[in-house]
Amino acid sequence: MFSEANEEYAKWVQGVGDKSLKWLSLGLGLEEEELKKALGGENLVYLTKINYYPPCPQPEVVLGVVAHTDMNIITIREHEILSNGSYRSVLHRTRVNKEKTRMSWPVFLEPPADLQVGPHPKLVNENNPANFKTKKYSDRVYCKLNKIPQ
Repeated sequence: MFSEANEEYAKWVQGVGDKSLKWLSLGLGLEEEELKKALGGENLVYLTKINYYPPCPQPEVVLGVVAHTDMNIITIREHEILSNGSYRSVLHRTRVNKEKTRMSWPVFLEPPADLQVGPHPKLVNENNPANFKTKKYSDRVYCKLNKIPQ
C-alpha cells in the first residue's frame, strides 16, 4: 500500500512540476516548454523521498497523514540560474514539534547530471549579461553540497 501511494504521489507531483515549468517559462516571456527543454526535457528526473520526525513507527499510515500535513510546494533552485536571476531561490527551514509527528515528502526535479546548466540564452544580451556561469549540473551539486562558491 505504501509503495502504491508513493508511486501515485510521484505521478501527481510530476504533473505539478511540468505545469510549474510551463508557467515559469511564460513568466519569463519564453515559450511554455523552454525551461523544461533547458533542464533536459523528458530526461528530467523526479526524485521523491519521505522523511519522518520523529521516526514514524507505521509508514503504512501515510495515506491518512498526507491529508493532515502542511505542504510547501515549490522551492526554486536551478530556475534562479536558468532565469539569470529573475527568479530567486527561496530560503526555507523546517520547524520541529516534539508533540506531533512531522512528515515531509520532498520531491526533487533534477536535470541529468552531465547537462550544462546556465542562464537561458534568450535571457542574456548585452544589456542583461549572464549572472551565472554555465557548468555541469553534477558540478553545481558538488559545489552546493561542499559549500564551495559558484
